[in-house]
Amino acid sequence: MGTSKGKVAWFLWPFVALWRLLALIIGFTGRVIAIVLGLVVMILGLLATLTFVGAVVGIPLMIFGFLLVVRGIF
Repeated sequence: MGTSKGKVAWFLWPFVALWRLLALIIGFTGRVIAIVLGLVVMILGLLATLTFVGAVVGIPLMIFGFLLVVRGIF
């Protein structure tokens, strides 16, 4: 059940190609969702930081949002 990159039988090649295409699409979608969610969390952190009491929660929210964006990009 390993994921070796060995040779694939010729009759299984279309299924392998379809599987790799689906993996690529799902991976790209996950990155886009991470970037958008990170931006939303950064904006919420900024809005929470506008009050002194909310700064305790807002600054970590902004950092977490920034890390989500960075993870989505790289």
